Amino acid sequence: MAPSVLPATAFIDPQGHNRAAIAAILQTVVEQILDYSTGAGSHDPLPSIKDVEFGGIPAQPTAIAPLLASLGDLMAQSMNPAHPGYMGHMDPLPSTASIVGDWAAAALNNNMLSVEMSPALSRLEPLLLAELAQLFGLGERAGGLLASGGSLANLQALTVARNVKLDCLQKGLAGGPPPVILASEMAHTSIQKAAMVLGLGLEGVVLVPANANAQMDANALEEKIQGAIARGQRPFAVVGTAGTTVTGNIDPLPEIARIAQTHGLWFHVDAAYGGAIAFSPQHRPRLTGIEQADSVTFNPQKWLYVTKTCASVLFRDLGLLHSHFRVPAPYMNTEPDWVNLGELTVQGTRHADVLKLWLTLQHLGQAGCAELIEASYALSHHFVTQVRQRPYLELASEPEMNLICFRGCPPALPPAQWDAWNASLQDYLLKQHQIFLSVPNFRGQRWLKAVLLNPFTTVAEVSKLFEAVDQYAGSAAG
Repeated sequence: MAPSVLPATAFIDPQGHNRAAIAAILQTVVEQILDYSTGAGSHDPLPSIKDVEFGGIPAQPTAIAPLLASLGDLMAQSMNPAHPGYMGHMDPLPSTASIVGDWAAAALNNNMLSVEMSPALSRLEPLLLAELAQLFGLGERAGGLLASGGSLANLQALTVARNVKLDCLQKGLAGGPPPVILASEMAHTSIQKAAMVLGLGLEGVVLVPANANAQMDANALEEKIQGAIARGQRPFAVVGTAGTTVTGNIDPLPEIARIAQTHGLWFHVDAAYGGAIAFSPQHRPRLTGIEQADSVTFNPQKWLYVTKTCASVLFRDLGLLHSHFRVPAPYMNTEPDWVNLGELTVQGTRHADVLKLWLTLQHLGQAGCAELIEASYALSHHFVTQVRQRPYLELASEPEMNLICFRGCPPALPPAQWDAWNASLQDYLLKQHQIFLSVPNFRGQRWLKAVLLNPFTTVAEVSKLFEAVDQYAGSAAG
């Protein structure tokens, strides 16, 4: 490249002329990331934001040294899921292999739009997703795709469901009874967003009441279906959840599957979080019924520790995706045995997320994934025991995975003040003890949520948490 205003390291020279300079930058960045990551336990799990100067786009190039200094400032004020006290959300520290995969994918910069633009990775993705589909027992014709997050995966699944059940691929929705999706009142908000994008509106989702354990009430589902039909609506899909966002509960999948089959509905399971249980022989039975799903959303970016974003949508019959969603792109080359994935996905251009997923699964193996799942369950059992030993604490539901939703209900205070007490406790734990719990709304009240994802969170951290809770409760009572 001829001399210009561009920095000599603006790109990696394909002839290797700036290899030494690029190597120096990357080695500095690696050390910076390692210093941060190996010291994550000494950084706050959720640091307070200081005044950071986000300068405008400079008129001239910026040198690497000040750029890396700015990067360090941003890292220091970022969420720190590697901290053993970070328990607030379904956001894990990343596996080493997925970090490597993300770096490699960025360097390759292949485009999952077509086989021509990602010749190796466009072949790897369908093969790996077919294997994942088998873990859920979806059958020999099953397969899937990766997507940038569970919301897109749910949208893709429900789009195919609509096209199949309402036969509207070609002409769209024109007249007829208003179509509706049925989902639990505890379902993820992405189901309502999908209905909005599909032209059904927010009222296109009929919310089914949940029982005392935050699981869809199957009897209420039957009633809601009959009610929708009586109102002149047309139910076409029902969504079950395996791992609700606030309480981590699992809907009664076998019963939902039976009802869906009776009424000819598409059965989708949002297992964005709980799908990882499929890797654990000990806990796999909790997902019984998922094998009857027409489609499944599963996010390895959660309980499989793959860097964001990495979500998947799986279909029992992959042929339905081809026949009821695919739009051939005339501007792309075709291969006789491999489809251009961009013709099958909501997204066109797409990052090669399959690389970090494949590397993680290779590095951990099924046994390693199972060990992580089972260790989380063991720690969760200890956590729940601690809650139950304290009469001033209560559980929102019976936990079914490594997500525990609980709250303080101090007897010295009227219930109207419990929300403020729990919000104040969350602030105390974070600022005084470097423990981060989230404070979701559940059935109109504020609760505390702990997600025990971090493999470096141990019984000692949980004991520290409850000692701090006891201290706060004692001081508040005094």
